[in-house]
Amino acid sequence: MSLIIGLIRHGETEWNAVGRIQGQTDISLNEAGIRQARALAARLKAEDRVWDAVVSSDLKRARETARILADALGIPLLPPDPRIRERSFGLAEGTTEEERLRRWGADWRSRDVGQESDDSVQKRGLAFIADWQARSPEIRLLVVSHGSILAVLLRALCSDLEDRRIGNMSLSILESAGSDWRVLLQNCSKHLDTLETRS
Repeated sequence: MSLIIGLIRHGETEWNAVGRIQGQTDISLNEAGIRQARALAARLKAEDRVWDAVVSSDLKRARETARILADALGIPLLPPDPRIRERSFGLAEGTTEEERLRRWGADWRSRDVGQESDDSVQKRGLAFIADWQARSPEIRLLVVSHGSILAVLLRALCSDLEDRRIGNMSLSILESAGSDWRVLLQNCSKHLDTLETRS
């Protein structure tokens, strides 16, 4: 047995739907996000792999997603962990792409708008993973987090992984292999195919 983690981005919120950056602003799931979480829960329930527990960041959209999964799968919902909360985007939080382009230009991501650095995000994300490797090296753990930190974490754990946008409710599964990680599934959202997509 080895540590297996299912990395999940939370379901959709109203800010996701209109393209507003959330960062650490605490926004709840919308109705579409609740349906997305239920769709993943149904998929996981139908698959052979058994999960032991669910943990999430301390932001509402992740906690709500994790609760839906835990309830559907009949597994423990662990206390939220702030180390896997989303990156702070500083002044950009709450803005749309149009507003960001108007205020800071096309290279706004590389400008200093008070956002948390990649190094800081990676450090806390890897500390969370290392903690679980030390505490429960054989657990199968669902981890509900956020797009930006998951992208940083996947790059840090698997340097040769193709960099893809992480959509709402996507699932990646990684298995610990000594000091390395084996990717069993990357950024999969086939469980959303049956849902109506928001244009």
